[in-house]
Amino acid sequence: MSNQSIGQNGEEIAKNYLEKTGYKILETNKRFSNLCEIDIIALDKKTLVFVEVKTRKTDVCGHPLEAITKNKYNHIKQGIYLYLQENQQYKKYRIDAISVLLKPELKIEHIKNV
Repeated sequence: MSNQSIGQNGEEIAKNYLEKTGYKILETNKRFSNLCEIDIIALDKKTLVFVEVKTRKTDVCGHPLEAITKNKYNHIKQGIYLYLQENQQYKKYRIDAISVLLKPELKIEHIKNV
């Protein structure tokens, strides 16, 4: 399984998890430039949520959320500002992170308002 297919699998797992917990998925893989792609954009009641998903087969090389660097976070914020300029009806928003570990058993961790 390639890193890209592992990532896509994790994003699908995260999307299903969010839908089951009451989120409405608005967009996936929203690209703003070659530097910024937001994995999932969803609504949690009236709050717009930008979700970064990190997936790993195992945690042998570290926890998935360790891959969200300050540089990555700043690129996400740039994308958010562009999205909010195009979608001014949203007044409240936050950034969430979801880690997906595939083995030895599926484990999903959702951190709100990173």
